[in-house]
Amino acid sequence: MSRTFRLTDYDPGRLRLLLGLVFLLLALPTAALLWQAWGQLKWEAWYQYRGQAEELTGRIDRQLAAAVATAEARTFADFAFAKAAGDPAGRLLERSPLAGWPVVEDVPGAIGYFQVGTDGEFSTPLLPGDDAAAGAFGIAAGELAARQSLVREIQAVLADNRLLRDRGPIPGTDPGLQRAAAADDLPADAAGLADAIVVTGGRSAEAEATPAASVPSAIGASLESADEMPAEEQAPAASPGEAYNQQAFDELNAPKRQALPSAAESEPAATALYGKLEDLKLDEGLQKRSESREQKDARPAELAGREDDDARVRRNERSVLPAAPAAVVPAETLPEAESADKVRIDTFASEIDPYEFSLLDSGHLVLFRTVWRDGARYIQGILLDRERFIEETAAAAFRPTSLATMSDLVVGYRSNIIGVLRGREARSYPASAGDLDGSLLYRGRLSAPFDGIELVYSVKRLPAGPGAGVLGWTAAVLAVVFLLGYAALYRLGLGQIRLARQQQDFVSAVSHELKTPLTSIRMYGEMLKEGWADEQKKKQYYEYIHDESERLTRLISNVLQLARITRNEPQFAPKPVSVAELLDTVRSKIASQAERAGFELDIRVDADAAPAVLDIDVDCFAQIVINLVDNAIKFSRQAEIKRIEIAAARRGRESIVVSVRDHGPGIPKDQMKKIFRLFYRPRSELTRETVGTGIGLAIVHQLAQAMGGSVDVVNREPGAEFRVGLPARL
Repeated sequence: MSRTFRLTDYDPGRLRLLLGLVFLLLALPTAALLWQAWGQLKWEAWYQYRGQAEELTGRIDRQLAAAVATAEARTFADFAFAKAAGDPAGRLLERSPLAGWPVVEDVPGAIGYFQVGTDGEFSTPLLPGDDAAAGAFGIAAGELAARQSLVREIQAVLADNRLLRDRGPIPGTDPGLQRAAAADDLPADAAGLADAIVVTGGRSAEAEATPAASVPSAIGASLESADEMPAEEQAPAASPGEAYNQQAFDELNAPKRQALPSAAESEPAATALYGKLEDLKLDEGLQKRSESREQKDARPAELAGREDDDARVRRNERSVLPAAPAAVVPAETLPEAESADKVRIDTFASEIDPYEFSLLDSGHLVLFRTVWRDGARYIQGILLDRERFIEETAAAAFRPTSLATMSDLVVGYRSNIIGVLRGREARSYPASAGDLDGSLLYRGRLSAPFDGIELVYSVKRLPAGPGAGVLGWTAAVLAVVFLLGYAALYRLGLGQIRLARQQQDFVSAVSHELKTPLTSIRMYGEMLKEGWADEQKKKQYYEYIHDESERLTRLISNVLQLARITRNEPQFAPKPVSVAELLDTVRSKIASQAERAGFELDIRVDADAAPAVLDIDVDCFAQIVINLVDNAIKFSRQAEIKRIEIAAARRGRESIVVSVRDHGPGIPKDQMKKIFRLFYRPRSELTRETVGTGIGLAIVHQLAQAMGGSVDVVNREPGAEFRVGLPARL
């Protein structure tokens, strides 16, 4: 059997619980919807920035691919200081393109170019054959010293990383050494392979500032003999001592290093500057979601759009090299006949492998290739500064983009972190890999030969998407609506609960108020009817019947007045009446009421207030005073002073205040505003001892406002004083 819902069954606690449950049921799907929309916006923003990261990685990769292509195009002869100019007569020499100063940067971050021969000899296109040749090619003393300092640096880095047996003397600084090596290695049948050449004389001022060229120390074989020899046979087995340096280059990118011990196996701090890539604690949830959503192709995402590594294969070339050391000296310093006899060129066939890339133990980067010529193996390479390389490639492309505002870029080589590019809002560089934690945005690997380099973008602060502002305002408005709605419904429900209880109490009180006088009237009427009372008792019984009937009249009048006010149908008949006349009328209606209750009635009218004229309904004003007097009698029955004081005084020029004071216990301060509420009865011992319906003072308040006045209460010592203010004529 279902139970009827009643407001009186609920208290404020149960009402809060009920409304909280209702709003929670409304808020949960709303929050889920907003969260889903926010997640979608976050996903769209993340996907947009991921696309930017992928495009940036491709751009960096294309930049490096173009740089490597430029380096790949360099011939074997370009790694010498001077080479044949290639004129039709074959009689001219020119500087190698790599002999420029400052160093020509085919690849970003290039420190300098070098070559290591089969026997471990070190050479570089930065220096000519000797100091005299440097002067002849327009290299000033200061520039020569700078070149020699850079060569020492390159040689030291290679030696420290065990790519050279030792640092040794600077190549090309001893002219006798290079001439002797050339004369000893010159083949007997190579003298007639080319015509004599003459180096251009007379250099312009612009040419004086252009770097010169050099000659490799190794002497080649004839083109015919080289073409007939297979590539595999051009590299005869060498003893461990002879092949040490070149094997060291082979070991740089070997999966397992067993030939020679290397400091890199101990993972020094120079190699793993910020730790290991696997130490990065990156949330890969969005990355995996993107990969599962896209499923564009079967290749890994980091290789998508990369060039095919198979396109980088060994190539063949023919190079023309000066075969005599005199070629490094301008021909204008030699007689013409001697130049024609001693300066000649040889043509060689070479096989050049693609460039390889590696990270050295010292933190430098090296780009190197293997060249096979005349059965001999050469290592030609470029030494790179790691910080400059990262700055000129990744940093230069990363920092101007919007990615730099919300992510960090980690540059890794194999498993090591070799560079970190913090976002614009980062205030310091990381102390460890743990400082780089975030959400993985994109992880891409470059194409060969830089396939060991990996770019990892981690999100530090994902900016809101285009609709995030609207969604945020919507969420805020909904939250405010929910809170205000909860508060409004709570107050409304609480008010209805209180009203229902007050009405319940009112019905109970009215029933009691009606039953008591009716019972008295019936009892005294039966006694008079049966003749049980003598003449003296009859008079007393008649007075009781009269008093109880007046009490019923007041109660019924209040109820009817309350009904009219509730229906917004108050009936007023205002007329002008003076204050003195008004209080005389009221005296006749309340005098007997106060006297029968044993109270003294004291009515005073100030002289300046007596002639004042009020436009009011006399019956309504009388009902106000009667209710106030009745309230004073009920709450001051136990007072020592049983007196009710009614006074009228002027307040300003346009207002008259009529006050009703008793000498009872007064009213608690926290209840002074509440007593004028409908059906309100203070919860106290005094209230429980008195009868009442809780509508008398509420009717006083509403009638006073309906006539343009007001009502207030103040505590006096002793008692309480009710003040009714009414507008008066001037």
